[in-house]
Amino acid sequence: MEGGSDPAVLADLLADDAVFHSPVVHTPQAGKPVVMAYLVAASHVLGNDAFRYVRELVDGDEMMLEFVTELDGISINGVDIIRFNENGTISDFKVMVRPLKAINKVWEMMGAQLAAAKG
Repeated sequence: MEGGSDPAVLADLLADDAVFHSPVVHTPQAGKPVVMAYLVAASHVLGNDAFRYVRELVDGDEMMLEFVTELDGISINGVDIIRFNENGTISDFKVMVRPLKAINKVWEMMGAQLAAAKG
């Protein structure tokens, strides 16, 4: 996942039919351009100096990466659950975040980041 916050690297990692499951959006987001938008926004919101992966579990074509970070004094703990297809590109990317205070902060900041990206 190294370099995954670089849009060019991320584009190469994602399948055209990739699906993203956000912790704050009810429906899965499908298609490479939409998934790219969410992941790039997430890298801007979460990818600060406090961000670090603390655990990695790999089982065949699936991995779970646990991360911690901090936003506005709120400690965030989350996991990225990633599935790769037969071509080695990401077909499914799910993010789960805790606690509730952290979800609310991520929702607030992601909304602002996605709105800025559209405008």
